[in-house]
Amino acid sequence: MVMANQPQQGDRETSRPTKRLRWASQRITGSKAHSKRSSVLSRFYKTHNTGEKKRDSAGSESADGSHDFPNGSVQEENEDGDASNRSIYFNIPLPDDAKDDEGRPIANYGRNKIRTAKYTPMTFIPKNLWYQFHNIANIYFLFIIILQIFPIFGGANPGLSAVPLIFILFVTAVKDGIEDYKRADLDDELNNSPVHRLVNWNNVNVSDDEVSMWRKIKKACTRGMKWLSLKIGAKKKSKLDDGKHFAERALDGTGHSVDTRRSRRSSVATSRVTSFHSVQTRPEEDDIQLTSVPSPQPVTQEGLEESNSGLSGRTEFPLVKRGSASLPVRFYGSLIDPVKQAPEKARFKKDLWKNVRVGDFVRIYNDDEIPADVVILSTSDPDGACYVETKNLDGETNLKVRQALHSGRKVKHARDCEKTDFWVESEPPHANLYQFSGVARWKQRDEHKPEAPGTDMSESISINNLLLRGCRLRNTEWILGIVLFTGDETKIMINSGVTPSKRSRISRELNWDIIYNFIILLAMCVVSGTVQGVTASRSDTSLQFFEFGLIGGTPSLDGFITFWTGVVLFQNLVPISLYISLEIIKTIQAIFIYSDILMYYAKIDYPCTPKSWNISDDVGQIEYIFSDKTGTLTQNVMEFKKCTINGISYGEAYTEAQAGMQKRDGVNIDEEGAKMNRQIAEDRVKMLEDLRRTHTNPYLLDDDLTFVAPAFVHDLGGTSGDAQKKANENFMLALALCHSVITERTPGDPPKIEFKAQSPDEAALVATARDCGFTVLGRSNDSIILNVLGKEQEYEVLSVLEFNSSRKRMSTVIRMPNGRIVLFCKGADSVIYSRLRRGEQSQMRKATAEDLELFAREGLRTLCIAQRELGEEEYQTWHRDHEVAASAVVEREEKIEKVADAIERDLTLLGGTAIEDRLQDGVPDTIALLGDAGIKLWVLTGDKVETAINIGFSCNLLNNDMDLIVFKSENDTVESAELELDKHLASLHITGSEAELRAARKNHEPPEPTHAIVIDGDSLKLVLDDQLRRKFLLLCKKCKSVLCCRVSPSQKAAVVQMVKTGLDVMTLSVGDGANDVAMIQEADVGVGIAGEEGRQAVMSSDYAIGQFRFLQRLILVHGRWSYLRLSETIPNFFYKNIVWTFALFWYNIYNNFDSSYLFDYTYVLFYNLFFTSLPIIFMGILDQDVSDKVSLAVPGLYRRGIERKEWTQIKFWTYMFDALFQSLICWFMVYLLFAPANFVTSNGLSVNDRERMGVYVACATIVVVNLYVLLNTYRWDWLMLLLVAISIVLIWFWTGIYTAFTASGKTSNSNFYKAAPEVFGSLSFWTVSLLTVIICLTPRFAAKAFQKIFMPRDIDIIREQVRQGKFKYLDVETTDSSSNLSSATSSESSKSKSRNQRTNGLTHDEDSLRPIYPPSESQTATTHNPRSQNGSDGTEYTGHRVSLDRMLRQSTDRPRPSFDRPRLSMDRVRPSYEASNDFTSAALLTRIESSQSQHKSRLFSHGTSPLK
Repeated sequence: MVMANQPQQGDRETSRPTKRLRWASQRITGSKAHSKRSSVLSRFYKTHNTGEKKRDSAGSESADGSHDFPNGSVQEENEDGDASNRSIYFNIPLPDDAKDDEGRPIANYGRNKIRTAKYTPMTFIPKNLWYQFHNIANIYFLFIIILQIFPIFGGANPGLSAVPLIFILFVTAVKDGIEDYKRADLDDELNNSPVHRLVNWNNVNVSDDEVSMWRKIKKACTRGMKWLSLKIGAKKKSKLDDGKHFAERALDGTGHSVDTRRSRRSSVATSRVTSFHSVQTRPEEDDIQLTSVPSPQPVTQEGLEESNSGLSGRTEFPLVKRGSASLPVRFYGSLIDPVKQAPEKARFKKDLWKNVRVGDFVRIYNDDEIPADVVILSTSDPDGACYVETKNLDGETNLKVRQALHSGRKVKHARDCEKTDFWVESEPPHANLYQFSGVARWKQRDEHKPEAPGTDMSESISINNLLLRGCRLRNTEWILGIVLFTGDETKIMINSGVTPSKRSRISRELNWDIIYNFIILLAMCVVSGTVQGVTASRSDTSLQFFEFGLIGGTPSLDGFITFWTGVVLFQNLVPISLYISLEIIKTIQAIFIYSDILMYYAKIDYPCTPKSWNISDDVGQIEYIFSDKTGTLTQNVMEFKKCTINGISYGEAYTEAQAGMQKRDGVNIDEEGAKMNRQIAEDRVKMLEDLRRTHTNPYLLDDDLTFVAPAFVHDLGGTSGDAQKKANENFMLALALCHSVITERTPGDPPKIEFKAQSPDEAALVATARDCGFTVLGRSNDSIILNVLGKEQEYEVLSVLEFNSSRKRMSTVIRMPNGRIVLFCKGADSVIYSRLRRGEQSQMRKATAEDLELFAREGLRTLCIAQRELGEEEYQTWHRDHEVAASAVVEREEKIEKVADAIERDLTLLGGTAIEDRLQDGVPDTIALLGDAGIKLWVLTGDKVETAINIGFSCNLLNNDMDLIVFKSENDTVESAELELDKHLASLHITGSEAELRAARKNHEPPEPTHAIVIDGDSLKLVLDDQLRRKFLLLCKKCKSVLCCRVSPSQKAAVVQMVKTGLDVMTLSVGDGANDVAMIQEADVGVGIAGEEGRQAVMSSDYAIGQFRFLQRLILVHGRWSYLRLSETIPNFFYKNIVWTFALFWYNIYNNFDSSYLFDYTYVLFYNLFFTSLPIIFMGILDQDVSDKVSLAVPGLYRRGIERKEWTQIKFWTYMFDALFQSLICWFMVYLLFAPANFVTSNGLSVNDRERMGVYVACATIVVVNLYVLLNTYRWDWLMLLLVAISIVLIWFWTGIYTAFTASGKTSNSNFYKAAPEVFGSLSFWTVSLLTVIICLTPRFAAKAFQKIFMPRDIDIIREQVRQGKFKYLDVETTDSSSNLSSATSSESSKSKSRNQRTNGLTHDEDSLRPIYPPSESQTATTHNPRSQNGSDGTEYTGHRVSLDRMLRQSTDRPRPSFDRPRLSMDRVRPSYEASNDFTSAALLTRIESSQSQHKSRLFSHGTSPLK
């Protein structure tokens, strides 16, 4: 069988890279397009019928009926292989074994209609009730209501009893309904989105099944609801119609030709950005888009002219002469059968997404979303490239390039689709977004020999030929493809699993408290039933004279009935209002977080967004934070700062890591930084002048220049000789040619060239080449067009070898204008050095290695650049091998990588680059503030060890007072890792035993800032073994900072899981990329940073923020407040129900526990709903111990959350016993009043009946409860006092109103009539109420007073200082970087300086007003460090590094202060970690000699993780 070359994995990575890297543009119509299009359109409208016919659903054969499957057919292969693989046929009858007895397809593919909503209009009520009654509490309360239906259980009013449950069910149903309605709206919008689908042809893969009656009923119901909603929202619909996309409006009315519509698209698309376009090749006649639309009309010449006018705004570049001969064109075959006669009835018609089925042909236009997983057959680009935005899949906004099948590129029209004869074998649906394997098979027939049998051909299909549902087509006029997977089988739907459900720690512990209350309730009911049964069995009591028989007939049955009556009577012991109140509290807390303007990131218009509303209290208990580095601590905005070319270093920069090094040496970084910045500004002006003097570069923008190196411009002009000039030119040429960026040109004066790349590093490299005069203008077919120092040249791209995490390099093979073939390669320093030609450039290697090491010390990301010149025969031989590997269906990636490795050898070193990823604003201060709060921060990153260490110093994670442990196993075995662990554990005087781990779980104190540990991914894999996990965990517990480098996403999640479960602590993970999703979901709280490039982490997080600095406010303010509020709210809830319920219980002692009500039943119902709900709910919403500014000024207040001291079981039972005591007082004060039986009112009538005694007890209890809640509230403002007053007055008001309108004899509680004036008119009522309140609250008041006076907590002292005015300065000055939204600062030194100035400016009187616990202050820039002369291990530098004897060399004869000064101070920089093999140092790089041949084993023996 002939294998057609696979275009994505093959050509795209080798001989035709521009098919994948095609510059995003739209094709300009050729000069003869008008005449061609007019003639073809006229023929088109003559042969196509505008009416739409029903599609034949039967599986008929094609016209010739001669389709024989080749040997080894799909079905036979499936018998031996995976039976779940699918085969899809196009214009080929299904084989017999793929049909049932009735001739219909056996395979049943799902519809493309998706439903994320839970409910339909018919199923909402029953289904929602079913979900709500999964809550055990709702079942419990429903059971209580059912009991009350039977009068035998003492239910006074079952209907009234059901009101609270009905209210809660209704509120929850409304909330669920609104949420689900929004989901259903989105579903309908998506399912009814327009797509152009081929109709009037036979899709043999599916059959039209009859719609069942049930489905018809559901559809009718849905249509009715839609009609009703459309009537209600008619005005909204009119507005939506006005804003319809042009494509929809055009197809709703009179149809236009696709050419007209597409041209209008082009005019819109090009109004903002004009892309480079080449007009070198004229499209063939088949390249014209001719697909019809509903009601097509002939297009006049005027219409064509109007269509083409949209292209008038384009800017065309002149033709550039191509280089010498290129590769011969390979025959890939075609899916179109040239012999087949097509009926030409098929046409593309606007249809809905939900009608798309497996095996359909679809056409998708620019800016349209992909409706299903589609294999690309052809595109508007002559090379078959198209561009998609995958933001909905992986969160990335940069464009990805996808390729059409070579064999399908001639399939452009509906008639072409009819003439295709092929089938596709594909793997079954799976969740991997980055992998797909399939193959297209067909018989290639010769139109000149129609009788001859066809040749079996195939072309492999990879993920690069697949457009996934949810992607959006960009910068491409149209694509035509076939549907492979629909609906729930698409990759995005398989991956659409929700974030793991998380419950807060308090919610989990609350279940136990609920169980305790159930046990108490059961005990109370057992006592009631037992006492009642025993009493009923006795005959020697006066009860026999007043009771006319037993309710149950026998004493035992009477006791049983009394048991269930007690369940009804004491139901408030488990309050139904607790759940709804907690939902209200957490919802409003989430709204407060979302509305916090101080966590709003204006740059991307993003507030702090809670995704999980039920874990806000967990944010107040965080002890460990796990953070990514790139994009989380740093900005992920790459700036090219320095480079080394031919052993000479260029570039002026003052990085944050460099400032951190100087700060550790005692240098005043404020003065030094200002001095360096002035010098860099001067050099920048000079460089811009020199660049413009060298040549006129219209694409150079002053504000975009980041590479400041006047010496480079001088050497580019030949100041240092022709050799250095040539080296500089070749270096910049490599940067301009070795990449995969997409170019966009924005018109203007001057014009602006922008680069869209999958990696911001790559965009920074190409942008620097542009600034230096080597501008990438765009791509033309298989070439890159450059403007080299004012001269445009075209370079043919022969092959592209992609970058990936295992290769750690990227290469391009370029045919230069002079005919030479050159391979340019860029990658990690260790990888490039291992592939250099042996025995050459020894001096340059050494100089470059030292430069790269210096760059890394300054916190810069480094890459090496190399090249190799290839002979024509050598390349052709390699190219053939690569073609074979690219055509492989099995293990294609491995074979391509093996072939690529063969050519990326014997390289010549050109130099290296250094890119800065700056820290985000406020990162050092935020980390310092979190550290002062007792929170430990671990950094889990994929960067190199030395880069992570320098960033650690820059952001306050590391300092020179720490002993830095660089953990590296000797021979990568568990045994050697255990020996290394034991050595470090012994230095910390621990052994790593189980007993030590148990003690560590109870110890929440932050470790002493004496040690820090750095470990790479290879070593981490060893220590995460079950045998070593405990020891490694205890070692890290003793370290102030932990940095894990070169770690994978799964390792990040494993580290989080190890700490979370091993130490039983609350963890938070923060990241910004897809590689952080695993640890975000593993942690108790996941925080995603909404970066400028992607939102994958945000989509999986619990909270989303715009910048890392907002974390301090989220945790120290909102998290602490939420934890504190809920820690008070929940025990107060239980307290108030215990008081109420046990008052009833004490009453039942005196009526033999017959479960009669002391209170009127409305009191029982409204107690939790109205009389006591508002103060306690608002306590959970608004209570504050201190303000947000004080919370940030004194971060130590957060430690009570880490230690979990606000919510404990001791606190819970304290409140329970307090409630028990107060219930005794509330009942027995009233009982003792009426016990003598000699108390009457002034009118001679008594008020000692049950109902009026209930008023005495109920009113006193409600006053006590509300005042008790107020006593436990920190913040007594007017609102809280008003709510307490309203709740107290409400019981009196309700009693007065309710008893005034209860006519005697009309209702069951006629005895309650006029109870209010009788009771309230008695002096005894007010006297007993006052005494009851005093006696109940005195113990709590006394305990609080004693604790605050004699045993004050930190918060008590701080609150007292706030009252004294010692924190008034916070109202004028802000101590944290996030408090000033408009001017957030990132410099720790400037903050230290301002603090010092503020402190020094205080008078003696002002100083006395400062708080005892001042705001945390980071180390100042001038602080002397007695250990700064040595490394963290205290060892001397001498003897550590023999290879750094050249550190004092001057890089050039010209003075370069920003480069030479750091070199002269290298002896003061930490040597402890560079001495280890884990550091990719100059000494190590100079030992790398091989080109992956003889010395490969020697290279790996050094143990450098970057080489693995």
